[in-house]
Amino acid sequence: MYDTYVSENHLDVGVGTGYYVANCRFPTGSPRLGLMDVNRNSLAYAAGAASRYEPEIYYCNVLDPLLDGVEKFHSISMNYLLHCLPGAIAEKSVVFDNLAPLLTSDGVLFGSTVVQDCRHNAIAKWLLKAYNERGHFHNSADTASGLERALRDRFDEVDVRRVGSVALFCARKPLKAARSTNGE
Repeated sequence: MYDTYVSENHLDVGVGTGYYVANCRFPTGSPRLGLMDVNRNSLAYAAGAASRYEPEIYYCNVLDPLLDGVEKFHSISMNYLLHCLPGAIAEKSVVFDNLAPLLTSDGVLFGSTVVQDCRHNAIAKWLLKAYNERGHFHNSADTASGLERALRDRFDEVDVRRVGSVALFCARKPLKAARSTNGE
């Protein structure tokens, strides 16, 4: 998805190790790259992995209103983040409301998240249950259809596909005002 959607002006949210932005094919050798996370250690590690791009660092919680005065991005990614955020899709979808103002009108928001509305093998079922009980994941009710509804409430163009236990999503053209925030 990165190689398909990443732009020369990109924000990565929930950066993890920075693997994706350090290894994707940007359309230019010197992109503007922003890294956003609530974890300073993850930000530092990802910034190191992508240091050749001299990334902008944004230490903040995407569940809260974001910084004012940040120049918009043409692409925003958020991979394997939603299933870690607390609450059901309806509550955690506020991230889309918070990120949409940082996206250019012709930009793209894309990402992935682990969902429950699929067949999980015994090991996956056990891991998901354990991760949810320990508070590492918060996706016991997350579904691809709930994610799609939440995105459609906020964007004109939405594509959600499930691959195994993961929902891959892409959204374009943020609505001026969200129709509602009543995802699943």
